[in-house]
Amino acid sequence: MLFGRNNFLGGRTMHLDTKRITIIAMFCAIAYVVVVFVRIPVVMFLKYEPKDVIITIGAFTMGPFTGFIISLIVSLVEMFTISDTGLIGMIMNVISTCAFTCTAACIYKKNHSIKGAAIGLFAGVLVMTASMLLWNYLLTPLYMHKPRSEVINILIPAILPFNLLKAGINMALTILLYKPVVTALRKASLLPPSETVTGRRKLNLGFMIFALALLAACVLSILAMRGII
Repeated sequence: MLFGRNNFLGGRTMHLDTKRITIIAMFCAIAYVVVVFVRIPVVMFLKYEPKDVIITIGAFTMGPFTGFIISLIVSLVEMFTISDTGLIGMIMNVISTCAFTCTAACIYKKNHSIKGAAIGLFAGVLVMTASMLLWNYLLTPLYMHKPRSEVINILIPAILPFNLLKAGINMALTILLYKPVVTALRKASLLPPSETVTGRRKLNLGFMIFALALLAACVLSILAMRGII
């Protein structure tokens, strides 16, 4: 099964122990490295970085609140090191990530299954896209030092498609990478063994094909927006 039932959620509350701290620190480190080295221009000043994928996998593994904590830590470190948008940019980063990650993880927490993961990720796409339209309208004029009327003019042609594509790529990559990452953590004894019945461990090929098709569609859309194809 692509998304198994046995993770840190599992209906049990775990104390903040060394193993849990280690996993959180690992997700924070990987997400930050991704921000530093993987920034893909999409439209205007907006760039895609896949840190939300790492944070979402962490949230699926340890719960939505942990996803928020990882997002906050990474955004704070980013603000003090590589970002030039200051506190407002940090707030926007946290809102964007949590709109996708925490929405998906909350739904997955209620329904530990492929269906629950799919519904959660799709809901995350919608919530992130809608929330970023609102928050870009409210906060972007402050750190871009431009009148709100100029920001309104780019909401639909730039910010809306960017966030749809960003969230779509996040969804596809989370589906494709969740199982390998969780398997590696189990082999490293950082996660408990899966209780999933062996016969149900086969990857859902339809789900994987959907993720690959979604990823391809998003990448082609970005290339088209940049005039490459």
